[in-house]
Amino acid sequence: MRTVDAPDLDLADVLRPGDRIVIGQACGEPTTLIEALIQQGRGIGGLSAFIATSFSGLFTPEATESFELSSMGAIGALRSLTKAHRLTVIPCHVSQVGPLVEADVIGCDVAFVQVSPPDEDGNHSFGLISDYVRAAVAKAHVVVAEVNERVPHTHGELLHASEIDLAVHVSRPPVEVPPARITATDEAIAEHAAAYIEDGSVVQTGVGAVPDAMLRLLHDRRDLGVHSGMLGDGLVELIEAGAVTNARKPIDQGVSITGALIGTARLYGFAHRNPLIRMTPTSYTHDAGVLARLDRLVTINSAMEVDLTGQVNAEQSGASYVGGTGGQVDFVRAGARSPGGRAITALPATARGGTVSRITAALSGPVTTARSDVDVVVTEFGAAELKGRSLAERTRRLIAVAHPDFQEDLEREAHTIQKRGF
Repeated sequence: MRTVDAPDLDLADVLRPGDRIVIGQACGEPTTLIEALIQQGRGIGGLSAFIATSFSGLFTPEATESFELSSMGAIGALRSLTKAHRLTVIPCHVSQVGPLVEADVIGCDVAFVQVSPPDEDGNHSFGLISDYVRAAVAKAHVVVAEVNERVPHTHGELLHASEIDLAVHVSRPPVEVPPARITATDEAIAEHAAAYIEDGSVVQTGVGAVPDAMLRLLHDRRDLGVHSGMLGDGLVELIEAGAVTNARKPIDQGVSITGALIGTARLYGFAHRNPLIRMTPTSYTHDAGVLARLDRLVTINSAMEVDLTGQVNAEQSGASYVGGTGGQVDFVRAGARSPGGRAITALPATARGGTVSRITAALSGPVTTARSDVDVVVTEFGAAELKGRSLAERTRRLIAVAHPDFQEDLEREAHTIQKRGF
C-alpha cells in the first residue's frame, strides 16, 4: 500500500486511459478523490465512473465534462445532471449494483472508497456506506481509499490495509444531509403511515421529510426493530427514547441493520464503534431470504405518482428524470408478504403547488413497482389498502385519498375500469 496526502495526489499514477471507476455513494462519497477526478480526469482521458446516489454537490454538468458518469437514477444532487443530459441512467435496483459489478456489467477497473482510520489490526471501516463498496473492492484492479479521520468506525464490513493500493489521508467532514423541512402535508402523511407501526414492528424507511416526521411519531412505541437500506438522524432519537431495541426480531436481535447512514454529524458520532448499529451490504439488507425471516416488517417508500390501478412511478416526471428504483421493489415485496407486516407507498396527493394530482389515471413515467406488488398507498388524505383488491375497488380507494379537487375527474377516468372490471 502506498500512502499520499491529498495535496500530493496524482491520479495519473493509478488511473489509465479508459478506466472504469466505481465510487462509494451517498454520505460515503470520497470527496477528495472525486475532486481530483474532476480536476485531473481530462488529462488522463476516456474515463467513466458509476455512483448510485450523490449528495456532495460535486457532480455538476461542468464538472463531468472530462469523464462519463452513470448511475441507477437521479437521486440527490445527480438530478441536475439529468436535466443537462450529462448522466447515463442504468435502471436497476440498488441490490443489483453489487452483482452487476461482480458480473462486469457495471465495469470496475478502479474502486474509489472512503474509509475510517485503521484499528489496531489494520482494519478500516467503510464507515457510512456498505451497500456495494465491498463488491467494487473485490472486482477492481486498483483500490484507492480516502482515509478520513472524521469518518466513524462502524461495525460491519471492514477493509484491511493490505487490500488498498493507494491510501489518501485526509481530515474533512463527511458529506452531510441535514433533516428536511417538514410541512403540514408531510405530518399528515406521516400520521397515516405511523398508524401501521405497532410495538415490536420492524421498520424500513428512507430519509426525507415524511420519514423524519413519521419517526417522530414513534417515540411511544416499544421494542421496534430496524432493518433498512438507509437510516438518518431520526434513528438516534428513537434509540435514545427507548423505542428501538430490536429485542423482538428473530434475527439480529439488539442490532439495527442498515447499508447506509445518511444524516449529520450527530448520527455519525452516535454510530462510531456502536454495536447497536451494523452496516451490511445489499446482499443482506435487501436479500429476499433475509427479509422473509422478519415478521411484522413495515416498509415505507416514496413515489412520484400512483395510477388508479396501483402502479407506482418513483423515477420520472414527464420528461424529467428525478428519482430512481433504489430499493423500493425489494422492500415493497418483503413488507407485503411479511406476517403482520405492511408495505406503504407514501406520497403527497398533489404536485406543482397543488395544480397536478399525484393519483393519476395514467402514469407520466415508467412503472417502478408493479400494481401486483403494491400494498398500501398513503397520502395526506388517508390510506388506501390495495393488496388483494380488485382493479375496480382499487380505483375507488385511491380516489378517496386523492385531493378533493381532482376526485371528480378521476371518477370519470375510473368509470371504464369500474364498468368492465379491468
